[in-house]
Amino acid sequence: MTFGNHDDPHETPRDLRQALWRGWRRLCPACGEAPMMDGYLTVRQVCSCGTELHHHRADDGPAWATILITGHILAPVMLMVFFAWQPAGWQMAIGFSAVFVALSLWLLPRLKGLFVGLQWAKRMHGFGGDSDLATSV
Repeated sequence: MTFGNHDDPHETPRDLRQALWRGWRRLCPACGEAPMMDGYLTVRQVCSCGTELHHHRADDGPAWATILITGHILAPVMLMVFFAWQPAGWQMAIGFSAVFVALSLWLLPRLKGLFVGLQWAKRMHGFGGDSDLATSV
């Protein structure tokens, strides 16, 4: 499996920061105008600007990053809430479960957009051209 044609001096570099920002906003990493998603998490096959987006291989990355981020945000908040007000266990469980689900649902499509934007900017998994197609074993 190849991860990009980084050795070709004739390729125009793609702006990583701009691609990540557009991905976060769930817009096409190439044009930044059209929506990247077709629904909640389904990435469009082709953007209206002509960029093929079906090459992405986000897999479990966005879910892993969502759990990592929400856990690191909510764990210290849970400790602070408990030590400050000492609510009952069921109140903590219900309250923070709701917050965790809401934060996860908000983050997941944005992080998937980041993953697709990163892959597009780095010409990974077929985003770099014909010679960059991923092979399966």
